[in-house]
Amino acid sequence: MPQLDTSTWFITITSMIMTLFILFQLKISNYLYPASPESTELKTQKHSTPWEMKWTKIYLPLSLPLR
Repeated sequence: MPQLDTSTWFITITSMIMTLFILFQLKISNYLYPASPESTELKTQKHSTPWEMKWTKIYLPLSLPLR
């Protein structure tokens, strides 16, 4: 059975990885990104819910006074 020639594998794999890297860089460079995401101000809307006006407190079982 003949021996498998692996002498060209390194250059083949290296060139494939470099080609994929270049292709992905070209694809990514076509996207338009905003200059600074922090500059856009988000408008917060005030939702009126019935429980906003009430004062509530959750008591943990261990924080209750001893009987």
